[in-house]
Amino acid sequence: MQQHRKLFFRLALGVSIGWLLMAAAIPRKKITVWMIGDSTMCTYDANRSPLTGWGMPFAVFFDSSVSVANRARGGRSTRTFLSENRWQPVADSILPGDYVLIQFGHNDEAKEPQYADRYTPVADYRKNLLRFIQNTRSRSGIPILITPVTRRRFNKEGNIMETHKEYTQAVYELGAEQGVPVVDLDTRSRELLQEFGKDNSRVLFMELDSLENPHYPSGSHDNTHFNEFGARKIAELVWKEMKRLHLELADRVRMPIVK
Repeated sequence: MQQHRKLFFRLALGVSIGWLLMAAAIPRKKITVWMIGDSTMCTYDANRSPLTGWGMPFAVFFDSSVSVANRARGGRSTRTFLSENRWQPVADSILPGDYVLIQFGHNDEAKEPQYADRYTPVADYRKNLLRFIQNTRSRSGIPILITPVTRRRFNKEGNIMETHKEYTQAVYELGAEQGVPVVDLDTRSRELLQEFGKDNSRVLFMELDSLENPHYPSGSHDNTHFNEFGARKIAELVWKEMKRLHLELADRVRMPIVK
């Protein structure tokens, strides 16, 4: 009787292992990750390095089952992304199972007179985000909302300041209403900058002295856009948030090669 039990256990174990091996061998369905947003996310030409949108390092995190199509563009708000017909070609290309990562806010909230062409009130910002969500779902895609990444702005006490409050709140509220996952990049990026501190956080941004880089002979003092190191750190935050949200996409990362 004992021998029969052992035999049954071995057979059951063998079948289980076989199924696991077969499951592992089944290739994942190929998908596209569409990225729409602004200059903090977009792709830049090499002649503008070290300026780097976080979507650039993010695109190389994934295995061969994932193609990343970064359609983010600098200076765009939700309103201008729509009015310039940048969204519709994306919407028409979404296939079932594709992801759409949506991150706007920097330009929507720009109330200065010189940015009047891109400014979008919070109520319209919500409506535009809702359109992205609904269009994505109508194509059986998976929308992901991302709160706007923080700017490098500290108070006199050395504490990072919240720079997107109304727009971040709008993203959270809309995500809850529509059942859309929200990557809270605003909070996570503020935590990152606070960890680095007021002075050391310069190493994440386009802070360059004159003649430090041939592409910027006059230097750069930009506390909104990232250099290569900063973009990588932000991309890692996005992936960690996706992992926390248990998104299937987060499991499609490249595995390290063990030699």
